[in-house]
Amino acid sequence: MIHSSDTIVACATPTGGAIAVVRMSGHDAISIAERMFRPRGRYVLSEAEGYTAHYGEVIDSEGVVIDDVVLTLFRAPRSYTGEDSIEISCHGSAYIVGQIIRRAIDCGARAATAGEFTTRAFLAGKIDLAQAEGVADMIASTDRATHRVALNQMRGGFSTELRGLRDELLRLSALLELELDFAEEEVEFADRTTLQHIMTAIDSHLARLVDSFSLGNALKEGIATAIVGAPNAGKSTLLNRLLNEERAMVSEIAGTTRDSIEESIVIAGRRFRVIDTAGIRSTDDRLEQMGIDRTFSSLRRATVVLLVCDCSTWHDHEDARDAAEAIKHTITDLQLAEEQTLITILNKCDCVSAGFVAALRGELSGEVLAISARTGEGIDEV
Repeated sequence: MIHSSDTIVACATPTGGAIAVVRMSGHDAISIAERMFRPRGRYVLSEAEGYTAHYGEVIDSEGVVIDDVVLTLFRAPRSYTGEDSIEISCHGSAYIVGQIIRRAIDCGARAATAGEFTTRAFLAGKIDLAQAEGVADMIASTDRATHRVALNQMRGGFSTELRGLRDELLRLSALLELELDFAEEEVEFADRTTLQHIMTAIDSHLARLVDSFSLGNALKEGIATAIVGAPNAGKSTLLNRLLNEERAMVSEIAGTTRDSIEESIVIAGRRFRVIDTAGIRSTDDRLEQMGIDRTFSSLRRATVVLLVCDCSTWHDHEDARDAAEAIKHTITDLQLAEEQTLITILNKCDCVSAGFVAALRGELSGEVLAISARTGEGIDEV
């Protein structure tokens, strides 16, 4: 239960840093700060203007210094919560932070519950629910793409789109109600062209919202990327190369990977959730077949599919067209959806001639990359 009349206090920064920030918000925030803060100067804190910083000391009930701090004062309604607020920048020691919070509680504040500052900002009308969610996403962002999406939502980009949709729906509803109310009158409030324009605008708003949800979800959770292919094609080696660590077991024995291995990697500011799957082949091994079944399950959920093909199974004297037909047959068996992105990776290209690789790439359509996961050749293209 939220008691908005209370003055709340909490640490606003994670532990472990050199500097910490203790935040207070509420009607009595400034008066509480006055009782525990001794400024380095002859002035009264309660008379200070908002958006001002003050250097001084936080002291305990006996006047003993807890820490030298910088106190920043925000006056209502020009603060994050819309209330009088105080932010105390102190040294990052957990002991110091704890002492400052305890001192604030002794002076009349209450320990804030999780998310209570943002809740107060919402209740004060400083932010809406979409922006509140953007704050949480901003805190949880781990790369450039998720940061940009969260920042846009926190600044009201999503809310603006929703308001635009709402306005068009209200406009359509009003026109339709007028037409129904005066159906027997020879008065036309909206012709078909006007209604069609409104419906087109509504459709555009909905399409943008659906696209933004799909993009935001993919960025937040990571773009699901499945590495598939025949056993011993080099899928696990490719995963290890992308991660720059030995995460997946690599063996010359086909069928070594029997379960999916999932790891996250950030490439060009975007997070990818890479899944190394069991090799696809016909098998009587029950455990291996279970792994293959999971491969197809991961495949159906993937946004990007990396099909790894083993170039060493072919020879330079063979026709590249035959090799291409075999790859095309494999692609057909994958039964990919139209919205899935396929990248064909010709692995172990160092085992065949450059001419054969070039001819093979020429026979295949779509995105085709030639690499050697073992040596790292061409890996930057991936």
